[in-house]
Amino acid sequence: MTILGWSLIIVLFIVGLAGAIYPILPGALAIYLAFFVYGWFFNFDSFGVWFWIIQTLIVVVLFVADYVVGAWGTKKFGGSRKSVILSTIGVIIGPFVIPAFGLIIGPFLGAFIGELLSGSNVSKSAKVGVGSLVGLFSSMVMKIILQIAMVIIFFIWIIVY
Repeated sequence: MTILGWSLIIVLFIVGLAGAIYPILPGALAIYLAFFVYGWFFNFDSFGVWFWIIQTLIVVVLFVADYVVGAWGTKKFGGSRKSVILSTIGVIIGPFVIPAFGLIIGPFLGAFIGELLSGSNVSKSAKVGVGSLVGLFSSMVMKIILQIAMVIIFFIWIIVY
């Protein structure tokens, strides 16, 4: 049972970290679920209330910041509300439509088309598309850092406590 428990935990951590790059995967939630798997297979005694408060706050920050940082990139480069919305839709459906490059093409095209629909010229629309990619990559970096922090906190907590 120990091997099965740790295998599930490691798989959930890998899925979680992959979710920082591939937005279709449930990144932070997979890592959060790994904590419950640890508790079910081993024990919840290692976790105190502060562990759950810290980890839950990180998950909440990840969800809020994921949208805010992505939208920030589009807005920072002069994007309209339509470009923010279509860029977000592009992040979600792009990987399904174009599996290899959809994660990059989707938000760029979404922001580009959204800006064109808002009446901007092609040059400004392309600039906003680039801004959506800046936001996307900034969001990925932030998610990777925070999700690695979640995993490190987990290991510190079960070793120390």
